[in-house]
Amino acid sequence: MTRPIRLISGFLTVGVWTLLSKVLGFVRDVLIAATLGSGPAAQALLVAFALPNMFRRFFAEGAFNTAFVPMFSKKIESGEGAENFAREAFSALASIVILVTLLAQIFMPVLVIAMASGFVGDERFDLTVSFGRIAFPYILFISLAALLSGVLNAMGRFAMAAAAPVLLNIILIAAIYVAIQLDADVARTIIWALPFAGIAQMTALWFAARSAGIRIIPRWPRLSPEMKRLAIIAAPAALAGGVVQINLLVGRQVASYFDGAIAWLSYADRLYQLPLGVVGIAIGVVLLPDLSRKLRANDILGGSHSLNRAAEFSLILTLPAAVAFMVIPLPLVSVLFERGAFSADDASATALAVAIYGAGLPAFVLAKVVSPIYFARENTRKPFHFALLSMLVNVVLAVGLTPWFGYLAAAIGTSVAAWIMLAQLVLGARIYEGVAMDARLKRAIPRIILACIMMGVVVFFAASSLGTYLETAKIRYAALGLLVIIAGITYLAALLGLGAMRISDVKRALRR
Repeated sequence: MTRPIRLISGFLTVGVWTLLSKVLGFVRDVLIAATLGSGPAAQALLVAFALPNMFRRFFAEGAFNTAFVPMFSKKIESGEGAENFAREAFSALASIVILVTLLAQIFMPVLVIAMASGFVGDERFDLTVSFGRIAFPYILFISLAALLSGVLNAMGRFAMAAAAPVLLNIILIAAIYVAIQLDADVARTIIWALPFAGIAQMTALWFAARSAGIRIIPRWPRLSPEMKRLAIIAAPAALAGGVVQINLLVGRQVASYFDGAIAWLSYADRLYQLPLGVVGIAIGVVLLPDLSRKLRANDILGGSHSLNRAAEFSLILTLPAAVAFMVIPLPLVSVLFERGAFSADDASATALAVAIYGAGLPAFVLAKVVSPIYFARENTRKPFHFALLSMLVNVVLAVGLTPWFGYLAAAIGTSVAAWIMLAQLVLGARIYEGVAMDARLKRAIPRIILACIMMGVVVFFAASSLGTYLETAKIRYAALGLLVIIAGITYLAALLGLGAMRISDVKRALRR
């Protein structure tokens, strides 16, 4: 049983560091909400911040790393020039992103219109264009940092790759603090700090890769046979990544026509990204190189076991968070965000979006479990085809439901599209040997669902009982903490009582 325990240990390592990063990111967004609320500066900042992050997911964490990690993992296993391959990939990625960054500086107004056409004609547009030009170079540093993270993850060194994003949030929180102390422009200070945070992340990961034995020295890019192979595999993933970004663009476009909605959806996104980032990213980061190695060794049984334990681990951690988002969204948003410039009306609007995103959370996370089945086999075409259909569903719902649901149509489209994407991934993966639920997972799923329902009922009545305390300024944090403790104890007791989780597995994993 050492292999699955090592896999779970990897999930925990990445999960803990990702949790710290997400918590700090949450603190950052709470500070932004308190100082800027949902006003024009906040909306311009959030769209400008999303620009480089969108392209980063498109190039580095999406298409490029999806193709790079399995190929690099196999070279590590066989000893076939892994360092040289990493250097060539680093140089190729750098050249592409530098070109994109230069073009973005020229066409920034067009990008802003593509992101939020509702800004045209008011102060938000010019502000977003200015912020976007400052923020966009971040994509160069963070894309290269993502590739370096892929190198470390493929070598089983998960800690530093997962810890690097912590630097981003520390730097941005420090920037907000300095801006407040100096009575400076908070939004502009954050935007200027972003490229420096990217440099810090890239530098830290470069030194970590060097200590791991991979010294990446940039060279003039060349189209070698391996780079051609990498491009062929990455191209469908890039298109799929483009489809995902179109989904996000549709949501922002819809929200941009409702005053404050960009901020409401962004803060709601931050809340549900906490469990999605901790669980989903941890699963994806650890599972892809693990499956790639096992496929090379023709270990079908081992690969199947890893997939089933990853799914089980994901459901145990994700379903209760989804239930909490749907049952008590307003207490969560009110206690965490409502202060300063962020009003009670902002909290109510954000809470509605949180509940809808919560309904899609299990699909978002489970897609991270199923996708490596394709990527480990260097199959990026099928996920692209699946993404096209999910994009169509998202566009139809987000635009078509706007007259009835307003800005919430964007959240509805996103969540429904996530379930459509998951269904396609699961059905399409059945053609591969060893891809099926084992007896343990089939036994665990109904028990986990029942435990979540029990927790949801208890939390609903507990929140009603604590209602006054959750609204009282000085004690609302303690009241929310008590509510979380009640939820945690109820859920853990239900899991153990129903036999959905075994203490022995947890003890063995933690000992690793």
